Amino acid sequence: MDFAHSPRVARLQAQVRQFLDDLVLPSNPQWQRFAAAGVYPLDVVEPLKQQARSLDLWNLFLPGLRAHEPGTRLSNLEYAPLAEIMGRVAWSAEVFNCSAPDTGNVELLHRFATPEQTERWLNPLLAGEMRSCFAMSEPDVASSDPTNIATRIHREGEHYVVNGRKWFITGAAHPNCRLAVVMGCSSDESGAPAHARHTLLLVPMDSPGLSVVRNVPVMQQQAIDGHCELLFRDVRVPVANRLGAEGAGFALAQARLGPGRVHHCMRSIGQCELALELMSARALERRAFGRALGDFANVQDWIAHSRVEIDQARLLVLRAAWRMDTQGNAAARIDVAAIKLVAAQLQTRVLDRAMQVFGAMGLTPDTPLAQLWSWGRAMRFLDGPDEVHLRTIARAELARAKAEAGSTSAYLQRWMPPHPEDVGA
Repeated sequence: MDFAHSPRVARLQAQVRQFLDDLVLPSNPQWQRFAAAGVYPLDVVEPLKQQARSLDLWNLFLPGLRAHEPGTRLSNLEYAPLAEIMGRVAWSAEVFNCSAPDTGNVELLHRFATPEQTERWLNPLLAGEMRSCFAMSEPDVASSDPTNIATRIHREGEHYVVNGRKWFITGAAHPNCRLAVVMGCSSDESGAPAHARHTLLLVPMDSPGLSVVRNVPVMQQQAIDGHCELLFRDVRVPVANRLGAEGAGFALAQARLGPGRVHHCMRSIGQCELALELMSARALERRAFGRALGDFANVQDWIAHSRVEIDQARLLVLRAAWRMDTQGNAAARIDVAAIKLVAAQLQTRVLDRAMQVFGAMGLTPDTPLAQLWSWGRAMRFLDGPDEVHLRTIARAELARAKAEAGSTSAYLQRWMPPHPEDVGA
């Protein structure tokens, strides 16, 4: 097997890393000052976006880019190592127009939007002129089972009316967020099948009746672009704003998850790499009891385990990306569940070790470690909790065992020692 990146990807890796080192990192203190004041740092981000687009480091995430659309057409496998580099600075993905949840929304619009929806929403998203959010999770139901979603969408003539409450809606507080892709129940629960009751609507953020109730902190840290609670009170949108068919919302929502999880997981791996670098440097420079921390066996174990676990996770994610590229998103469903499970748990482990090596400093804003740990902990819920992914993987293994029961029984029969009565026969 050839694990080397292609010359094109290697060149892009070098370009993205240089862009981060030369332009993004020097801008980080200013970005943080804006964020601390509660002001989104558009003055920092917008000039960097223009520079990234001029270098063709733009829309790197979308394999299906059409000839007239701005961006760099890369496969999932080609984009994955670039997402890892972007993960080293949490806000840098926006600079390359590769931010979640826009990437998933662009994927949806790219596949299912009408020409009018493309003109109004997709083209500005591809140009980086606006941002969007995806409104699915709700406070009153277990959103790990999307069939529970209770937001109501009912039709009145040529409009849909939306009523409900959503929360942890990433990006809804961004000043350029102009679109919410809203998932709601549009069918009588006693009628349609559970997975055919929901519809996706494209709801402008300035729609009457739609309000941002609050920006919900995650582990006491508040994202400047928001993980928001949204309230929909008799929000009316034209039927032309429906994405796909009525009742097809669940299937459409699932279609956006695979590539997005690869992006999330590779950014997480980039953050783990950064944590390992910081942990190793700290272990060399910090002394206790007359020795460098790196001389203690337990610290060496933390470093070694982190190195091996990061490399294992990366290979797993790259395999999932390869399978999506070669066999389609549906064929990679189990792989995608596995990487989401592995990457989230990896991040909390590696960051926890790094924080321990840094001591009290690791708990403060003087390093990125505490924030990255909290994001890793949140990832164990985002895009489905660990338990859902474990169940998906286990069910696939049990189904395979059931299908192969005959061959497994034959193997055991040949393995078992002979019965004593048969020995003398």
